[in-house]
Amino acid sequence: FAAAKQPAPLARSSRALAAAAPPSTMGSGASAESVPAEALAKASPEELQKAFAELPAETKDKVKQALGGGGGGGGEAAPAASGPVDVSALTLVAKDNKGLLAQPAEPKYKGALCQIYVRSQPYGGSDKSSNGHRYDSIPFANGMINSGMSCQLIHYTHEEHDMFFEVCKGFDFIIVRCNPGQIKADGGDQGKFDNGMREIRKAGIQVWPSPD
Repeated sequence: FAAAKQPAPLARSSRALAAAAPPSTMGSGASAESVPAEALAKASPEELQKAFAELPAETKDKVKQALGGGGGGGGEAAPAASGPVDVSALTLVAKDNKGLLAQPAEPKYKGALCQIYVRSQPYGGSDKSSNGHRYDSIPFANGMINSGMSCQLIHYTHEEHDMFFEVCKGFDFIIVRCNPGQIKADGGDQGKFDNGMREIRKAGIQVWPSPD
C-alpha cells in the first residue's frame, strides 16, 4: 500500500527533527518523513520547540496528551487556554480553568495574564490554588472579559523562554502576576524575564506592571 501523505506542517516538522540528528542515526531504510527516537533525542530544545510549533493544533493536543498534559501537579489537564491568540505552543500548566468566562469573539483588545508555577513548591507556590492558577487570576481575567477584552491565562516556564515571548507578541497587553523570587525559585532568571518584557514593551505591547 502507498504510504499516507503527511500534512505539510507535520512533514516539515518531521524533516526538521530528522535533520537535527547526525547521519548515523538514520537507518538505511529511513527517510526524511520518518522521525526515529534517536533523532528526537539528539535534537536541541530550540529545534524541538520549532518543530512542535509547526504541528497542526490536533497533533499538538495528541503530543500533550501523550506527555501527560502539562505540569500542574497531576489530574485531568485543563483544555488549552482558548482565545484569539494561539498559545498551544506553550506547556499547559493549570489543571483546569473553572470559573473563567468565555472569551469574547471580537475583543476590543487581546490580553494575557502571565503566571509562574514553582514546581518545587506545593501547589506551585503559596499564592496558588490547587488548579495551578493564582487565587486572583480568574477574577482578574473575568474583569477584563466583562469589559469586552479577552484575557488568556498563560504560565511562564524558563525552558520555553523564547517561545513564550514569541507567543506574547500576539497580545495587545500582558498582566504579569509573578511574585518576587518565584521565577528564580523555579530555576529561571528574573533578569532574563524582565528583559523579555522590556522587548515586548518596545514592540508597543502594554505590560503591567512594568519591569522598570
